[in-house]
Amino acid sequence: MINGLFDKPRLWLAPLAGYTDQAYRQICKEWGAEILVSEMVSADGLIRDSAKTAQYITFLDTERPFGIQIFGSEPYVMAKAAEFLIPYKPDFIDINMGCPVKKVVRRGAGSALMQTPEKAAVIVKEVQNALAGSIPFSVKFRSGWDNSSLNFLYFGLMMQDSGADFVTLHPRTSRQMFGGLSNWEHIKALKARLNIPVVGNGDLHSPEDAERMLNETRCDGLMIGRGALGKPWIFRQCREFLTSGSYTPITKNHLLETVVKHLELALQYQREAVVVKEMRSQLCFYTKGQLGGAEIRNKINHAESAEELRQILRHML
Repeated sequence: MINGLFDKPRLWLAPLAGYTDQAYRQICKEWGAEILVSEMVSADGLIRDSAKTAQYITFLDTERPFGIQIFGSEPYVMAKAAEFLIPYKPDFIDINMGCPVKKVVRRGAGSALMQTPEKAAVIVKEVQNALAGSIPFSVKFRSGWDNSSLNFLYFGLMMQDSGADFVTLHPRTSRQMFGGLSNWEHIKALKARLNIPVVGNGDLHSPEDAERMLNETRCDGLMIGRGALGKPWIFRQCREFLTSGSYTPITKNHLLETVVKHLELALQYQREAVVVKEMRSQLCFYTKGQLGGAEIRNKINHAESAEELRQILRHML
């Protein structure tokens, strides 16, 4: 069932809460992202307030292959959430066991589950039973809770043995959050031990990084998260570089067209007031490296309408 995801090392858009909504996913797809994943979705929210949570799991057929990522700490709830997703027909479901954010960890979810691998294994088994082979599913996790508990090999083997179809490793510890360097040696070691596909994630900021991760780890896919914020064209550039050894630079016209289209797409899915507020961080990423970027970001963060944002962006370029 997962052959289409791993017929070659594909380029994945990582699930990023607050960023990988429909508008951004479609922008990344146009720029060459080959596999998309939703924002992180609460399993509790899916089964208790599905109407409110539906916006996070809705997708278009043009976004396929598409996965929905869920998080939670209770096996029964996670299984019911996975079952709830079956009619939506995602290409896969991903279980988040790597998020280090405090409000997630405090609930015993995300990377907190790396401290209780036996409970994590029960979650995977319950999800497998609920899906009954209808949809493949994966687990995304980290190297460990901290440097004194690097249990990614043990954890990965448990996820495999419990029924996961593939895994993704972000080789930082939970304590590291997003700081310091990710350790790609952990991806290499995990790939050597598991019989299921391993997707590599962490510190992919350029086409050269993509080639280096593939060569060093032999992973089955490359998942790009923060490296794509403000530069969704990284996916096309990575594919060009992996295919030919070179890639096409982005012009200011490409940047302007992309950022304006991103804003207009967002307005199709959300009310203007919501877009103006929630798009600020996205738009600020596009301004990094631009002349006068700090001043532009200040204006973006104080804009009160979509038209004001359009004027700021056009003036920027």
